[in-house]
Amino acid sequence: MIRLILIALIIVLFLILSIPLLGVEYLIGRSHPQKADLHQLRLIQGIFRFILFVAGAKVTVIGEENVPTDEPVLYVANHRSYFDVVSTYSRCPGLTGYVAKYSMHHIPLLSVWMKRLHCLFIDRSNVKNALKTILAGIDLVKSGVSVFIFPEGTRNRSDEQMLPFKEGSFKIAEKTGCAIIPIAISGSADIFENHIPFIKAGHITLEYGKPIYPKTLEKEDQKKIGAYCQHILEDMLKH
Repeated sequence: MIRLILIALIIVLFLILSIPLLGVEYLIGRSHPQKADLHQLRLIQGIFRFILFVAGAKVTVIGEENVPTDEPVLYVANHRSYFDVVSTYSRCPGLTGYVAKYSMHHIPLLSVWMKRLHCLFIDRSNVKNALKTILAGIDLVKSGVSVFIFPEGTRNRSDEQMLPFKEGSFKIAEKTGCAIIPIAISGSADIFENHIPFIKAGHITLEYGKPIYPKTLEKEDQKKIGAYCQHILEDMLKH
């Protein structure tokens, strides 16, 4: 319980104390947007690494050399824990916006930071909203910002099987031609979700698969690229 309280305090204190910082970053961003973006990325990555340290989470990374550092990509991963975001975002080499559930759009201060970090909010129950989010994701990639999605659509509480991937999110890669980077995440739920409300030390493994370029796939795989990527992730998780 001590770890949970400490992490909650870290998050709350950062959000409150960063209010003046948001104003400074806004002013910097007006004349030097890329500089502000990179500063915000590295700042939050530092906070997330600190949270992992406080949680006692050891992170093992496999295959990170598969991530292109000179072009935006679409990251896709299985989703079991809040620590999936904390552990993966702290590894992103460049600007990356996460696709989050729409309800997070209403959380004060947190949603402001998420917007500054190019995060997108999707309401899957609203077709128009979901389409706008996908189009915004396409624009992000075209502007040089990577996008990270959890195509199961929600946190999956099962260790046995992933939820079917939502095909719509893969339009971001189909329309831009960017590489899809599959990430198999193991052990993240052992930190928190498997024993809520306690946070316990544990071991998270992030395995980055080889880039998948949609236009190089067989026509049948291109039609169901979500299912294709899901099979790859399932195989990665088995090993």
